[in-house]
Amino acid sequence: MRVLVAGAAGQLGRALQASAPAGVTIIAPAEAAFDITSPAAVAAAITAAAPDVVINAAAYTAVDKAEAEPELAQRINAEAVAILAAHSPRLVQVSTDFVFPGTAHSPHRTDATPAPVSVYGRTKLAGEQAAGPQALIVRTAWVYAAQGGNFVHTMLRLMRERDEVRVVADQIGTPTHAASLARALWSLIAVGASGLQHFTDAGTASWYDFAVAIQEEALALGLLGRAVPVIPIRTEDYPTPARRPAYGVLDKTGTWAITGVPAHWRQELRLCLAELKALTA
Repeated sequence: MRVLVAGAAGQLGRALQASAPAGVTIIAPAEAAFDITSPAAVAAAITAAAPDVVINAAAYTAVDKAEAEPELAQRINAEAVAILAAHSPRLVQVSTDFVFPGTAHSPHRTDATPAPVSVYGRTKLAGEQAAGPQALIVRTAWVYAAQGGNFVHTMLRLMRERDEVRVVADQIGTPTHAASLARALWSLIAVGASGLQHFTDAGTASWYDFAVAIQEEALALGLLGRAVPVIPIRTEDYPTPARRPAYGVLDKTGTWAITGVPAHWRQELRLCLAELKALTA
């Protein structure tokens, strides 16, 4: 099977390449050679690669910046998906818990009605719609990896620079290791899954819980030389341009029946930080 990965240099794109199953040939063009916002470039790249599957791991993910750049977010997160869908024999589109408003009190099912409250969420929902009914659309949340810009790296930097770190404690979701997500995508592709699926690692956490765990695991591995106080705060104490879902937990029951239940997010965090230590050794 030949698989073309858009966004191959990103944290999910790298994880997909690292975990590709036997018998899969990955085509991973550089961003400059595969402009997904250009119909001509997409048509040329897909014709040349002749893939069986196209995985779109590219996205505009700057949630706050999107509020000031809605046209760019729409072009990358929605219009580009329509272009990929028009030229792909089979499209896999990665989406987000941000398509929901975060007002629920139980995990969001795949048939729950989306109602995004940010430009990022609205453009990602538009991307789901643009992918079409034949696509595999996988919503996930709070993705991080040993490489790339993400919450884990931000927390490690702040914990080294500051005497305390203040982190929102009233937004609940699930941290998801990019490596775990990549494995799930390969499992779903292998069985020919289509339509909406939800996947994250197991368990739930607040951003505060996640930050505390990052510090504890990083200290144990020697990635941090000291502990600093991690202070829980409310969302209203840390205003941002974009609204965030207060509750972004996804119901993964159907997907986990296919992929198997993944490890708890804290176990995956430990693996990620061990990889980061190896990369920086």
